[in-house]
Amino acid sequence: MATPPLDRWQQLVTAIREADHQYYVLDAPTLDDANYDALRRELLSLEAQWPELVTPDSPTQRVGVAPAAGFAPVTHGAPMLSLSNAMDEGELREFDQRVRRLLELGPDDGPVEYLGELKIDGLGVSLLYEDGLLVRGATRGDGTTGEDVTSNLRTLRSVPLRLRGDQPWPRRIEVRGEVYLGKREFARLNARREERGEPLFANPRNAAAGSLRQLDPSLTAERRLDFLAYTAGLVDGLSWDSQKEYLVWLAAAGFRVSRETARLTGPDGAVAYQSRWASERHALPYDIDGVVIKVNRFDQQRQLGELSRSPRWAVAFKLPAEQVETTVLEIEASVGRTGAVTPTAILQPVFVAGTTVSRASLHNQDEVDRKDVRLGDVVILQKAGDIIPEIVRVLPERRTGDPHRWRLPERCPACATPLVRPAGEAIWRCPNQRGCSAQLQARLEHFVSRAAMDIDGVGEALLAQLIQAELVSDPADLYHLRLDDLLPLDRMGQRAAERALVEIKASRWPPLARLIYALGIRHVGETAAREIAQRYGTLEALRQTTAEQLLEVRDIGQATADSLLAWFADEANAALLDKLLAAGVEPLAVEVPQDDRFAGQTFVFTGALARWTRDAAAAEVRQRGGTVAGSVSRKTTYLVAGEATGSKLDKARSLGVTVLSEHEFATLLGS
Repeated sequence: MATPPLDRWQQLVTAIREADHQYYVLDAPTLDDANYDALRRELLSLEAQWPELVTPDSPTQRVGVAPAAGFAPVTHGAPMLSLSNAMDEGELREFDQRVRRLLELGPDDGPVEYLGELKIDGLGVSLLYEDGLLVRGATRGDGTTGEDVTSNLRTLRSVPLRLRGDQPWPRRIEVRGEVYLGKREFARLNARREERGEPLFANPRNAAAGSLRQLDPSLTAERRLDFLAYTAGLVDGLSWDSQKEYLVWLAAAGFRVSRETARLTGPDGAVAYQSRWASERHALPYDIDGVVIKVNRFDQQRQLGELSRSPRWAVAFKLPAEQVETTVLEIEASVGRTGAVTPTAILQPVFVAGTTVSRASLHNQDEVDRKDVRLGDVVILQKAGDIIPEIVRVLPERRTGDPHRWRLPERCPACATPLVRPAGEAIWRCPNQRGCSAQLQARLEHFVSRAAMDIDGVGEALLAQLIQAELVSDPADLYHLRLDDLLPLDRMGQRAAERALVEIKASRWPPLARLIYALGIRHVGETAAREIAQRYGTLEALRQTTAEQLLEVRDIGQATADSLLAWFADEANAALLDKLLAAGVEPLAVEVPQDDRFAGQTFVFTGALARWTRDAAAAEVRQRGGTVAGSVSRKTTYLVAGEATGSKLDKARSLGVTVLSEHEFATLLGS
C-alpha cells in the first residue's frame, strides 16, 4: 500500500488554518475565494483517499456530525460568573471606591489601573482545550452547569480547533468569551425570515442564542456566528500577570479578541471610555450594550475576590439606547411575492445609529393598531440590533388635530384585487397570484437572488422594465430573452445586455435545492429546500410525493408539507415547471439513500479494500441512510477493516466497536 502523502496534507492544513485565521479572526483575508476553495477541495480529496490522515482539528471537520437528540449537561471547571451593573457615572465611581477600599489603597497610592473592554450582546460560552486541542464547548447555563454544544461551536471559523503557534500551551484551559451575530448577518437572517413569513429575531443576542442551540450543527453553520474571547476559567500549566497580558496570549493562540480594549487610569478613564463608545458604537460590526471595566492586575483581582454570583473586580457599565424623534409622513402598503401586504411607515429622514433612516416596517395591521401609528404622528425611532429601523412608540401628546386611524386598503394597491386575511394569520394578502404585477416583480427578484438561481446582472430595475414591456410573465420567460429584447430598454448597453444573457444561461444547471428555493413556495426556505433535495434527489420524485413522505423529511412540519402539496397541485405551477424544463433548466440530481437500514449508524473504514474504492464503499453506506466518519470514536457502530490496517483497528478494539471484514461488510449490505 502506498504511503499517505502526509507532507502535502500538513501543507494544506497549515495554509487553510492560516487563511481562516486571517479572514475570520484578523479580518485581513490573504486568499481570494477561488484559491481558498481550491485548497479545501484538494484537502477533502486527499482525506477521502487517505481517511487515516483525518484528525479532529482538520479544517474539514468543522461540520460533519449528525443532529443531536439533545444537549448533555456540562459542569464548568470554574464557575462562569455574571457581572454587576453600573447604570450611570455615579455607580461607576462607587465601584471604584469599593475597589480602593478592599485593596486598602490610600489617597497617596494613585489611581487603580483598569482595562476597558466592549460588552458584546451575545451568548457566553466556555471552550475547553487539552494540550492545545479543542475537546469541549459549553454554554454558560446557570454559571455552574451549562449545555454541551461542542459540535455547534466547531462550526465557528473564529473558534480554533487547535491553539495556534509554538508558544507553550496549558495542559488544560477554559477559554471563555461571547458567541455573537454581527450586524450584517443579523439583518440578512431577519430579512430571510420575514420573506418566509417566520417570526423575526428581536435582537442579535436572541438570534445568536437560537442559532447556537440548534440540534443540527449544519443549521448553526449557516448562521455565520462569531466568537470573541475575553477571559479564562480553569487554567492548568500557565499563568499571566494581568488581563492585558492574557488577551495578548489569546490573540497569539489564534482567538479573536477585541481591538478596542484600553488601559484606563482610575474612574475618570473608565467614564471617558464609556462615553467614547456610547457615541461610536454604531461604527462597530457587532452590537454592544455597554463596556466592561476590569481591574487589570491579576494579583489585585485575587485580593478582591468574588461574591456568589459576580466578581468584585469587574463591572458592566451600560450604554444608553439611542432613540430619536421623527415624523410619520405616510404609510404605504407594499405587496410581496406571496401576496402579503405589509404596511411601511415613510418617515421624515433622521440620522440614527450611524445611518439616515426614512422607512420602517410596521409588519401588519395589528402592529399598526397596537402602536396606534397615524399620519403626521411624532414617533420614537430606534434600530433593533442597531440595524433594523423600528418605531418604538408614538408621542400622542404631540399629535395635532384628529387624524383618522390608518387602515390597510381593502384592495391590492398594485392590481385592485380585494384583499383577504387567512384564518389564524396576522397578514392580509392579495389572492391574485397570476395577475398582480407587484407579486410577479417580487417573485422574479426572489428567483434571481443569490441564494436561489444566483443570476447576477438581472436586478430589480431590469425586471421592472421587462414586466412593463411584457417580455416576462414568469421566471421561465427569462430563458427566452434575446439581445434584441434587452437593447431597447432604458440604460441598457450592449455589454450589460450580453452579461445578463450569459448569467441567465449559466443558471440553467442549478443544484436541486436552489431551484426548489427559487420557486418561492411558501414556508420553504433555504434549509427546508436543502433537506427536501437530499430526501428526493430529483424534481420528478418531489413532484410525485405524498403528505406522509414529506412529513418524514427532517424539519418539515405540517404547514410546510401542506404548502408544498398545494403548490405542486396547482395546474399553473405545474405548467411553470414544465416551461422551465423545456427552456433548458436542468437541476442537478442529488444522491439519495436507497433505504434507511443504516439510519443512526456510523461506519469507519481502514486499510485497503479489494472490492470497492473507499469512496464507493462510503457511498454504499450513505445510500442506506448511514454516515461515514474518518476516525474511530465511541459513536462508531462498525469499523470495516481491509488489508494493512493501522491504529484505527487497535482503537476500535479498545472501545469495543464491532469490526467487520470486507466480506462481512458485503454481507451486511446485501442482508
